[in-house]
Amino acid sequence: MGDQNTLLSTRDARHLLRRTGFGTATTPATALTGLTRGAAANKLLAFKPAGFVPRGSNMYRTHNSWVKYMVNVKYPLQEKLVLFWHDHFATSNDKVADHRSMATQNKLQRLSSKGNFKTLDKAINKDGAMMEFLDTVRNYKDQPNENYARELLELFTLGVRDLAGQPTYTQADIVQIARALTGWDWDHREKTHFHDYDHDFADEFPERGPKVIFRTTGGFLPAGSGRDYTLPQGEGPGEINRVIDILFEHRDSTGKNTVARHIAKKMIEYFAHPLPGYPADAAIVDEIVSRSQFAVTWNIAALVREILVDDFFYASNSPVPHTESTPKSVKWPIDFVISTLRTLKVTPRGVDAYISGGSYQSLYDQLGNMGQYLFYPPSVFGWDWETAWLSSASMLARYNFARDVTGARGSGRFFFHPERLINLNLTDPGAIVTAAATVLDIDEQITTAQRNALIAYLGPGPLNLRDYDTRNAKLHGLFCLLLQCPASHLH
Repeated sequence: MGDQNTLLSTRDARHLLRRTGFGTATTPATALTGLTRGAAANKLLAFKPAGFVPRGSNMYRTHNSWVKYMVNVKYPLQEKLVLFWHDHFATSNDKVADHRSMATQNKLQRLSSKGNFKTLDKAINKDGAMMEFLDTVRNYKDQPNENYARELLELFTLGVRDLAGQPTYTQADIVQIARALTGWDWDHREKTHFHDYDHDFADEFPERGPKVIFRTTGGFLPAGSGRDYTLPQGEGPGEINRVIDILFEHRDSTGKNTVARHIAKKMIEYFAHPLPGYPADAAIVDEIVSRSQFAVTWNIAALVREILVDDFFYASNSPVPHTESTPKSVKWPIDFVISTLRTLKVTPRGVDAYISGGSYQSLYDQLGNMGQYLFYPPSVFGWDWETAWLSSASMLARYNFARDVTGARGSGRFFFHPERLINLNLTDPGAIVTAAATVLDIDEQITTAQRNALIAYLGPGPLNLRDYDTRNAKLHGLFCLLLQCPASHLH
């Protein structure tokens, strides 16, 4: 058992860097080895959120702008958090149809990536892209639109059911919250506006009664009476924030803060691996929420820190990670792509961000073929994680990307130069396989059978890696095969 004072081994440091960034190439594991878990987490979280905004004349180029930023970003954990919030507050340009507003939301999530979750939730309430995507702009007093209110409860804060499997809200709660959010709009200068003439005031609709939520769930007192959240603040524009304040006071069927548990569970599984199921997962979640005081402060950085020092986070980092008993997590397509480019020191080319080898496809198309167009999550639920990333089509797309990036031959930063990554004095095929696998940070994950197959591919030694033809024929191919190994697609 470990805690924040446990010293990191090199294996632990590599694991930490893989999960919080894009590979271990930018920050060598040696920089964290010997630090305590707590000190290492503090170091990774010490970044100041950047105000970067993806730029482009259309969504295609805006997408590629973000991808190229990730390839070169100084603080990878920042972008891992942005990706988490992009998935959590899933908003698709398919409906928004405004790349500038999507980019503005991306900036909001970056600046708020490790800040206060309640503040972020309130900001998302008034985000133009979200207002368009979930129909806040079509939420009129005469006929309130329930789309945003439903997803606010179901996905963004409470979850449909708590960890014990009990419902956290009712349809009546959705109806009342939708009423409270009427009257809001935004313009394409990305400014939000409140129109009192289109807001549901209780006096105007006496048959609807006061806006009361959580009559039967949430643990509000007095028991069963609900709460009229329009008082004492009154009705009007302030209700949109008051809704969030009330939601963050919600208690689940076991008396725990519902929002804190819901967000912590999702973030634990994002950085670590799937939780085991109730009641074991409740114990893990509650311990991390308690140590971080997330249910009190709503500090995202504090929550992340406690995840990164917990034994559960390191459980998938056994000395033999490829055994069936070791929990693993499937890399997102964007993680696989960015990690590969950063590790191999290959830069995507031009505004199209294409790879100078193989099919010469843009990263937009490469990622789409793998199942992840950024700014286009498949639904308000975001992307399906873990094995949902794996299909015959998506794996073929991953293999094709590996082929393209390792086949990018030429002079300069747009091309792959394996001779810059391993010692060319190596002659033994086994040593060469080990060296290449170490570069890709999978040397401990490949199986004996896989290793033997790769040695057979290189052929009998000794090999002369200083010979161009040998290097061109074998070394590029070796890296391609390693990137196609299962270990390259799992954490």
